[in-house]
Amino acid sequence: MLKATLRSFLAHKGRLLLSALAVVLSVAFVAGSLIFSDTVTRTFDRLFASTSADVTVEPRDDLDSSVPTGAVQTLPAALTGRVAAVDGVSSAHADVSVQNITVVDSANKSVGPTTGAPTIATDWYLTDRSPVELTSGHVPRGAGEAVLDADTADKKHVETGDTLTVMAQPGSFRVEVVGIATFRTTNPGAALLFLDPEVAATRLLGSADLATSISIEAADGVTDAELKTRVAAALGSGPYDVRTADEQAKSAAENLGGFLDVIKYVMLGFAGIAVLVGVFLIVNTFSMLIAQRTRELGLLRALGADRRQVRRSVLTEALLLGLVGSTVGLAAGIGLAAGLIRLMSAFGMNLNTAEMVIGWVTPVSAYAVGVGVTFVAAYLPARRAATVSPMAALADADVAGVGRPLRVRAMVGAVVGALGVAALVGCVTASETASAASLLGLGVVLTLIATVVAGPLLVRPVIQVLGGAFPALFGPVGRMSQRNALRNPRRTGATAAALMVGLALVGGMSVASASMSKSFDQQIDDTLGADFVIQNTNLTPFSQEVTDRVRATDGVGLVVRQRFAPVAVRLPDGERVKTTAAGYDSQVDEVAHVTYARGDTAAALADGAIAMDVDFAEDHGVRVGSVLPVEFPGERTASFRVGALTDQDAAEGFGMQGGLFFGIATVEKYVPGGQDSVLYVNAAAGTDADQLRPRLERTLDPYPQVQARDQADYKELVHDQIAVLLYLVYALLGLAIVIAVLGVVNTLALSVVERTREIGLLRAIGLSRRQLRRMIRLESVVIAVFGAVLGLALGLVWGVCTQQVLALQGMKALAIPWTTIVAVVVGSAVVGVVAALLPALRASRMNVLAAIAHE
Repeated sequence: MLKATLRSFLAHKGRLLLSALAVVLSVAFVAGSLIFSDTVTRTFDRLFASTSADVTVEPRDDLDSSVPTGAVQTLPAALTGRVAAVDGVSSAHADVSVQNITVVDSANKSVGPTTGAPTIATDWYLTDRSPVELTSGHVPRGAGEAVLDADTADKKHVETGDTLTVMAQPGSFRVEVVGIATFRTTNPGAALLFLDPEVAATRLLGSADLATSISIEAADGVTDAELKTRVAAALGSGPYDVRTADEQAKSAAENLGGFLDVIKYVMLGFAGIAVLVGVFLIVNTFSMLIAQRTRELGLLRALGADRRQVRRSVLTEALLLGLVGSTVGLAAGIGLAAGLIRLMSAFGMNLNTAEMVIGWVTPVSAYAVGVGVTFVAAYLPARRAATVSPMAALADADVAGVGRPLRVRAMVGAVVGALGVAALVGCVTASETASAASLLGLGVVLTLIATVVAGPLLVRPVIQVLGGAFPALFGPVGRMSQRNALRNPRRTGATAAALMVGLALVGGMSVASASMSKSFDQQIDDTLGADFVIQNTNLTPFSQEVTDRVRATDGVGLVVRQRFAPVAVRLPDGERVKTTAAGYDSQVDEVAHVTYARGDTAAALADGAIAMDVDFAEDHGVRVGSVLPVEFPGERTASFRVGALTDQDAAEGFGMQGGLFFGIATVEKYVPGGQDSVLYVNAAAGTDADQLRPRLERTLDPYPQVQARDQADYKELVHDQIAVLLYLVYALLGLAIVIAVLGVVNTLALSVVERTREIGLLRAIGLSRRQLRRMIRLESVVIAVFGAVLGLALGLVWGVCTQQVLALQGMKALAIPWTTIVAVVVGSAVVGVVAALLPALRASRMNVLAAIAHE
């Protein structure tokens, strides 16, 4: 049996190749994501471990905010002297390092990275642990000099002697580049600007008495842990965090981990799609191979092989396929990881492919996925093979499963589908976001399973409609193509299922994204009353001088500032909620339309008052007049009276749970050094908005990171941000389509082999090669469109239910992108034509007599 299995595997290697490609793709994405993330993690672990001081003192920050405030957490530079006097300290240095800056060249072009990495200005203090070394020029001396890192200088074409403008929180200043520093370790992609240590604090923090951290080196014989204990005791109970080098490296790695997790999960998402679609492809391939080998399997049974041996033979073929696919996929994954590393280098993160990390988890995961997928996918066909009777060797081989009733599928599909529909109905009627999202996930899984199981039941009614015009348009060829698609509903359903999965995902996400865009458009129309919104390109705050220059622009009437503050609120129900609050100027009603359930803007922005969303307030037992303790950065605390409750139906995002806001004076008081994040600008009386726009653009020309947008521009910005998610879904669709095309090609190729004698007879009675190719293409098109119709129908249901979940977050508009849906259906027909090219060409080249004599 083993010898027969190996010969069978090698005999059908061409037919199994397309199935192996699905395994290769899924394994490649799994292996590539693991290798890439392991390599980056190891690289940065070494970077952080080698550059961290023995002990570091930093301001304590218990409030993490996803919305930057522009304020820099500082500590007194005088603490350096107290720390230096601690027994066991070899040296202590007050560090200055900020990221709330923008650096531009003489042409007002940004010198910072465009990939989301920060621009960091710091004091020049070189030690053995420094990540850079001076390679040209000299160190900065005095307020007008700076050193730039070599990678940024090369990308932005900056040389020694060039003048740069630094826009910091205290104000802008110019520096001359007097030196270039080269990274000795991995460059994380940031732009580094070094200033004279004597002037860095004054220029970047506004005071020479401040620092952002203190780096401490231990004396010989003193461990980091011992020194940390001594330093912490010397500092007492102040608002400081004291960390050893290992703890500092771990903290830095955790901050980087969020970025790495995004890449890892995206790639694992591609792997998941490849696995899911590949399962359908492999099931279909093995089912057809077993159907074609009915006589062969029957002969084995007649010669004495029992059912267990036949089943084991088919599963052994699947394991061989999995092993081959996993091995090739692992190699492809290494190449994919190398490509990602080079891609990251293009974005400024200089990783070395020679230091690629391949841990034991990677090959184990690769083979577990590859072998596991093929084994699971081939199990049902293997069980079916074991049921072949010895008498099948004496009869003409028939297509297995064609005549068997679909009652079991109907029952299982109906039960699972009913449960899925019930979950989706529960999702639509739920009032809590968490429960609605859980029911949505359950409903999506169950309805997908039900559609896959019951898909063959839908083949006949749907394809009769989709191919109903074929006989009239293409005559007998069209009629035969339609009947070929109907002859084996199981095969047609399984082939279409691969395409259905990808299109269901795209349909659902397209509806969700279109609904989000429409909801935000409505919210902008309903709430935004300003002529222009001025904000940073990456939504980070900007310096005070931008606000001052905008106010001084000719034709500007009203300017309303918006700032953010990370806070923690103690609520009457005992819950402590970390969120982000906003601060506004008192004239906010003139640039925004705020709907209040209780109170008004004057009460909301009054001194000592706070406002919040009415639904959030009701959930936590808050009412107008309630007094709430609020925590701010730097362990500042205050109590605020609830002055107003809003009813905006606005989407909560960016960590701004609860819709909290108060007067901007409160933010200035409790978050000193903060910067404006948004300016709402109205034109002065007698000035048209179209006249004001070019003036604002001239004002903002020295600040390339800041832009003035009207309502249309603001909507476009939101649409672009939503489109990023949609592009990811389209990429997943592309992968699903590639594998689905392989599935259709595989099915048609095996179908051509299966119908060799039939094709020979058709050719003998007058069917031309051109008509034969057309018949196979039409069959492929109707199968692909069938999968598209099922997938889009399922996706539309998912999308509508997803919109209901979003409605609980304020996004209540429903939009269905009919243009996208029509384009997907047309594209599916094109996919069907492309998938049929090779099988149709092969069928048309058959020798007629040899085909008629084929067994």
